[in-house]
Formats: sequence, C-alpha cells, structure tokens
Amino acid sequence: MTFIEVIAVIFGLLCVWLTIRQNIWCWPTGLVQVVLYIFIFYQVKLYSDLILHVIYVFLQLYGWFHWLKGNKGDTSLPVTLLEQRSRSAWIATMILGTCAWGYLMATRTDAAVPYGDAFTTVTSLIAQWLMARKKLESWLFWIAVDVVAIGIYWTKSLYLTSGLYAVFLVLAILGWFAWKRTCMESGETA
Repeated sequence: MTFIEVIAVIFGLLCVWLTIRQNIWCWPTGLVQVVLYIFIFYQVKLYSDLILHVIYVFLQLYGWFHWLKGNKGDTSLPVTLLEQRSRSAWIATMILGTCAWGYLMATRTDAAVPYGDAFTTVTSLIAQWLMARKKLESWLFWIAVDVVAIGIYWTKSLYLTSGLYAVFLVLAILGWFAWKRTCMESGETA
C-alpha cells in the first residue's frame, strides 16, 4: 500500500458516490483516480488494467461531455434501458473480448493474471461506455467487474484496492437500485 494508492482509493470512492447521485462531478474525480491507477498498475504488472486506465482517461472526458451535452435541450441526460438485442450484443462482446485479450496477455506478456485481468478490462470498458450513456445495465457490468477484481487485487497484495472494490461492489448494487428507481419514475420499465 502506497500513498498514491490511498489517494486513488479516496477519489475512486468519491467518484462512484457522485455517479450514483448522477452528479456531473463524478467525471473529474474519476479522471484523477484513473490517472493515479495508471502508475499503480504499471508497478504491479497488471498491464490490462494499465491500458484500461489509459482508455478511461478518454472515457472520463467523453462521459463528462456527454452528461453535459448529450441530451437535447436543457434537461439532464435521463437513465434509460438497453434494448434486449443490445444487451445480448454487449454480453457476447464481453465474452469474446475477454477470451481474445486474455489469450494475447497470456502469450505475449508476463501478465500476472491474464484472463482475470482481461475480464475486468473488457467488462469495465463496456460498463464505462454504458455509464457515459446513462444505461441502467452499466451497474450490472460493474458488479461483475467488482467481484472478479476483489480477488485479483488481493492476490497482488493491493489490499486497499481490493477493499476499494469490495466497497465498489456495495456501491454498484446501490447504484443499480437508485438508477432503477429513476428509470421507473421516468416511465422506463426495468
């Protein structure tokens, strides 16, 4: 555990709490967190996570912009549901992407946990994209990521980060229910 990990954890918790509340400040706080984790994951050779966090920099900026300007008019971007066909496509992408990226990491790098790391990377990208679009299902992908990430980070002695993902798991469940309530209030059926 390092000082940089402590700061990253604090910003990560703040980011998710703000996201649950649909507060636009989730994006800049998330940006600080992902930049710090780029350095952390390089040190512990979790290369898929490192690459993921580099991509997150751009997704944080996209999400920030989309939440500000993504809805036409002056109203905020609403929480909506994916259509069944889109849900199936994202699940297939998660499975195929995990297999392909895991194989690449297993055969081309000295990655510590290639397939688990690939799963969290691919699924996090999907979850983050859906979060930027304010799709309710983003929370289900985050729940899956959190469950796997807890074990990975624990085995790499990133105990504080493992604990962070345990808290993220609880927050993701709370986020699912909060956004589901918002969906139902707006007439979407979840």
